[in-house]
Amino acid sequence: MVMTVHVDIVSAEKEIFSGSAEMVFAPAEMGEVGISPQHAPMITRLNPGEVRVKISDKESLPYYISGGILEVQPHLVTVLADTAIRAKDIDEAAALQAKARAEEALADKSGKIDYATAQAQLAQAIMQLRTLDRLRKRGG
Repeated sequence: MVMTVHVDIVSAEKEIFSGSAEMVFAPAEMGEVGISPQHAPMITRLNPGEVRVKISDKESLPYYISGGILEVQPHLVTVLADTAIRAKDIDEAAALQAKARAEEALADKSGKIDYATAQAQLAQAIMQLRTLDRLRKRGG
């Protein structure tokens, strides 16, 4: 029998996922982490990117998060995300437009924009597009 851990992925708007998983992969601040059942407790910040919930050898569920907090207990993994979207629900056209707007804003040297905000928007758009690309490569 395969061991599992309960996983909750919650955004500011709603609960995105709640269920059992064999592994969870997340973009922690210091690099990607893999969480298995009975993992040591920890809390870390999450960067924008993909959270992948491995349900079985044949099924993984990818989610895009814009950042947040990961809390790990031996039998519970909680992802508290600012924004969380199922990878298959990402609007590619909107992500491409957001990327173009952010790049245009960063190219504006007039000083009329908030560069930190534009950089954050660019990073989020790029990570959404990468998450979509990974989903397509996995055949999802």
